[in-house]
Amino acid sequence: MKILSQNTAFGGMQGVFQHDSQACHCEMTFAVFVPPQAIHEKRPVLWYLSGLTCSHANVMEKGEYRRLAAELGLIIVCPDVSPRGDDVPDEKTNWQMGKGAGFYLDATQAPWAEHYQMYRYVTEELPELVAQQFRVDMDRQGIFGHSMGGHGAMTIALKNPERFRSCSAFAPIVAPMTADWSEPAFEKYLGPDRSAWRAYDACALVEDGARFPEFLIDQGTADGFLDKGLRPWLFEEAVKDTQIKLTLRMQERYDHSYYFISTFMDDHLRYHAERLA
Repeated sequence: MKILSQNTAFGGMQGVFQHDSQACHCEMTFAVFVPPQAIHEKRPVLWYLSGLTCSHANVMEKGEYRRLAAELGLIIVCPDVSPRGDDVPDEKTNWQMGKGAGFYLDATQAPWAEHYQMYRYVTEELPELVAQQFRVDMDRQGIFGHSMGGHGAMTIALKNPERFRSCSAFAPIVAPMTADWSEPAFEKYLGPDRSAWRAYDACALVEDGARFPEFLIDQGTADGFLDKGLRPWLFEEAVKDTQIKLTLRMQERYDHSYYFISTFMDDHLRYHAERLA
């Protein structure tokens, strides 16, 4: 693991690191904020998954999480959203596919399958590395994310309820199988058999019996992607006759940007901290 940068913030350390990924067959970059409490003891870890066109840097620079994470003693890990490098396939004119658009799934179709193994990377390889390198209590893990990353967080929590104690999302893509900006990518990554897509769709996972105790979702009413891409009411409908508790907060006048995310970041950190205590 290579250290790209380390900076002191709120008594803790914000670092950016790089390593050779066996899952993605390329160098992967990720960010970690370590609160001051981790100098002396293992601390809970909260995984943040970013959205389309983003990297580890967007939330690190604009998410405004360090002050409260330091107060609450939370380690925050921010992976990249896709494999990177000259050898990694891409669609340079399509921001919804390829680099910056990994959708947190394991691709099965050529030419994507060799590198686009983001589900395995986020759920297996990166946690193993983080557990080795940082003072992390792996028995206390939460996961959250934005947009495509909200989709990733919710599907990963639903598929790994024994690992995560908490899950929340900002403006998640709750039904990517039928959303306009994810359906074409799913077909390219996973092939034409739509039954294989269900493993990466929160609504479909719930319909197929996957369970997680509760979710917090914040969604802006002025989000330009709300009606065709995000559609949180579909997840509300999916969990209606289950034991899953959903807190869906429609935030008036907020859009899809990090102005929205940073506004409600403290709420989400406190939500996770209560469940990771």
